[in-house]
Amino acid sequence: MGEGADLSRRAVMAGVAGAAAAAFAPAAQAAAKAAKPLPRGFLWGTATAAHQIEGNNINSDLWLAENIKPTLFAEPSLDACDAYHRYDEDIALSARLGFNSHRFGIEWARIEPEPGKFSEAELDHYLRVLEACHAHGLAPIVTYSHWTVPRWFAMRGGFEQADSPDLFARFAEKATAKLGPLIHAAATFNEANTARGLRANPMFNTIAPFARAMFAACAKASGSDRFASVVFADLEKSEANQVLAHQKAFQAIKAGPGDFPVGITLALQAIQGVGEGNKAEALAGQLVGPWMDEAAKGDFVGVQTYTRILVDKNGQLPAPKGAEMTGAGYEYYPEALGETIRYAAKATGKPIYVTENGIATEDDTRRIAYIDRALAEVRACINDGIDVRGYLHWSLLDNFEWVFGYKQRFGLVAVDRQSFKRTPKPSAAYLGKRARANRL
Repeated sequence: MGEGADLSRRAVMAGVAGAAAAAFAPAAQAAAKAAKPLPRGFLWGTATAAHQIEGNNINSDLWLAENIKPTLFAEPSLDACDAYHRYDEDIALSARLGFNSHRFGIEWARIEPEPGKFSEAELDHYLRVLEACHAHGLAPIVTYSHWTVPRWFAMRGGFEQADSPDLFARFAEKATAKLGPLIHAAATFNEANTARGLRANPMFNTIAPFARAMFAACAKASGSDRFASVVFADLEKSEANQVLAHQKAFQAIKAGPGDFPVGITLALQAIQGVGEGNKAEALAGQLVGPWMDEAAKGDFVGVQTYTRILVDKNGQLPAPKGAEMTGAGYEYYPEALGETIRYAAKATGKPIYVTENGIATEDDTRRIAYIDRALAEVRACINDGIDVRGYLHWSLLDNFEWVFGYKQRFGLVAVDRQSFKRTPKPSAAYLGKRARANRL
């Protein structure tokens, strides 16, 4: 049987699973009866990151970190999903599933492998990715920096250096000059506040010495006395520079060519206080820092949510006893998305795109149930008048999940690690069916 027939069978399977999930969601059913129409041009799609799917990103900082000793990474990315060569196959699959949008990253380390030396061939590559999106009817949302930076940028100190904003803006200007006319929307940084989230994690003090040893080894291998990544950089030295880098890149991108909204995406988990004197408000402020104010100056906010964090007067709490946990080790709590959308909308007054939301699991029926409950939250927000303009699921493919390697399965589509064959899961057909019907 051909691929179309295979997708049809999966759609039937997904429909059965979805019906079972809906039986346990009376609130979502009630909301649907009084639902407002979806915004015109509502975007349905998936999100990906260049380093996590392309493979062989050899000029990046994290490629070196994955392959150095000692390393925090469970395994190196190597070929990843070979999406660098198979992007058209992936985009065509997304369109067949029913999506109308595709979020992907352009890799700075490929485009500018040496300082000031830009690769026209790599810019042409990303131009072809954009052309493929348009050919298949998908609105492309581009991330200019999804955590990785060129190795040369890291070995000179990354965003800890005073001239780093100008270097990032130069890259943004060069990339936009080539790609801008075909971009639908763009983010300067992915989860610009992630370094803050890492430092607020109760495990940070345990991880930090290993990270320092890894990056010291990277510095030595690079013949440098420093090596600074985006996520593990010294916040006191880097954050102000990264904010300025966002501001300068924002202006460079808005200068065109092209006319499209530009913003940033933020990691926003639902922060829930427990008991008297809880520190939820303080933690929420700590996690976003200056980035919510920056988001308010842009054209939109990209909300990226996976779970909730419980906080009492002493700090963060573990998940409730008996709570279902995801394959990424945190609580299964799709309802977090509604809280973060409301938080970001109130704080900024800007349109919201859900630029990431998903679950690591080996049980695809739980992914379908997660999608149902998350979309019910999106619907409720729209019903309340919040300007939500799209839902992009993380992720299209089972990909390289950073230090965890390939063990966490976030994808709607499975990827064979040897042949790279793509196999859509029932959840892919299920979410695609809802996208095609334009129904939350």
